[in-house]
Amino acid sequence: MSSTTDRPGGSEDPFAVAEALQSVVRDTAAIDRDRPVIAPAEPVERPTEAIGADGDRQHDTVVVDDAMLGRRETVRVPIQRRPPRGRRAPLLVAVLFATLWAALLGYLPVAVVIGLARTLEGSAGLAGAAHAGLAGWLLGHGVPIGTSIGPLALTPLLLTVFMIWRLNRAGLHVTRAIGARHSGSAGRALLVALLVASAYALVGALAAVLVDGRGTDVTVGRTAAHFLILGFSGALLGALRGTGAVATLARRAPQAMRHGIRAGLVAALLILGAGAVAGGLAVALGGAQAADIIAGYQTGVAGQAGITLVSIGYAVNVAIWAAAYLLGPGFALGVGTTVRLTEVTVGATPMVPLVAGLPEGPMGTRGTLLLALPVIAAAIAGWALTQRLRFGRDNAWRASGAGPAGTEPAWSMVLAPALFAGPVAGLVLGLLAWLSGGSLGSGRLSRIGPDPVQTGVMTAIVVAVAVGIGAAATRAFTKRPGKGRATPRR
Repeated sequence: MSSTTDRPGGSEDPFAVAEALQSVVRDTAAIDRDRPVIAPAEPVERPTEAIGADGDRQHDTVVVDDAMLGRRETVRVPIQRRPPRGRRAPLLVAVLFATLWAALLGYLPVAVVIGLARTLEGSAGLAGAAHAGLAGWLLGHGVPIGTSIGPLALTPLLLTVFMIWRLNRAGLHVTRAIGARHSGSAGRALLVALLVASAYALVGALAAVLVDGRGTDVTVGRTAAHFLILGFSGALLGALRGTGAVATLARRAPQAMRHGIRAGLVAALLILGAGAVAGGLAVALGGAQAADIIAGYQTGVAGQAGITLVSIGYAVNVAIWAAAYLLGPGFALGVGTTVRLTEVTVGATPMVPLVAGLPEGPMGTRGTLLLALPVIAAAIAGWALTQRLRFGRDNAWRASGAGPAGTEPAWSMVLAPALFAGPVAGLVLGLLAWLSGGSLGSGRLSRIGPDPVQTGVMTAIVVAVAVGIGAAATRAFTKRPGKGRATPRR
């Protein structure tokens, strides 16, 4: 198939035509016709080589017409222009829209769950359902709701996690709207977080004004403070991700600290996962008791569905309580009660499905085996620490270390992060234990949840020892991928 240089392959693509024109356009210069032409004294020998056939590959034949090229006018190839950038939304508009959207998506599921049960059972109309849903939404932010039986201050942390995720998305969207994505600027991330948190605090204050009264007592100032803290935390996560400031800050931190923080977070999440598995298994084994509790409400299908969904909202709380139970401190289900591996002292428990998984007494020998679960979880985090130091982030969780050749980390880079991981995990689980507790009234159920100090201290000890053992054992006894030592990978 033949073609010319101005239309390669008969193409109509303007970029292909421009590239072809660039190859033939030359600057013109005057030729001195009186200058004699000097022929070379001896023929110039040039090495030649045979061009072999490239299989069945075919090449287009290009016909070059010197006469036609000589008559062609010299043209200037225009530079491709970039499309004009669209106008970005003003910062305040982006903040208000993202914040209101996050608040709306957080409130609607709560209103639907509570409203479904109340409306279909004839307890109240839509206005009452909306009011109760708004109160439940405030409770998900940790705001105590005053009632006739006392304050309701047991936060459903699953709703809290959902709201943090929505605020994280709001911070990310505002970061994109102001053109700060991948800028690496921590200052712009803080600005986005502060603006989103301020707008979210205003939303919380308005919700508190609407809920206050009609059988509920809510403090507007405290509500605004809770919304401000939660809004700042969630939006900051999204803004830091959007700007890429996390990587910038991580590069400035010492390597031992960076790896220790990561190992502590991994260990805390693994222990929390072990608690979630243990708690879910206990509730599943007590399924018959849970079904009897739900049936005892005599609220019909809609009411039973509402009770079940409300119980699911406290699933994260139960996972934290189960993790404290496995670590040793245990938790309380009322004043003067204790639920731990070696002691179970409970009186009349609240009639909710989650209490179906409570142990009936001390675990004895089986309790010793359960105590090993947090140790194993932290040891896995130690194994991952050494693997990351050897093979880098992408291959840390591969037992064979497939990928780039690994290097043996120094003992100081194995033990120092392990010791640092203990306090990090202790702070995380201690904070979660504090957030998961609360009260259901001012009577016997005024103290529910684990002790945050005991949980944090025990977690720090277990993680520091187990991560150190897991990391050191991996360093000493597993197959070494390479000889010598090198700088640890990030």
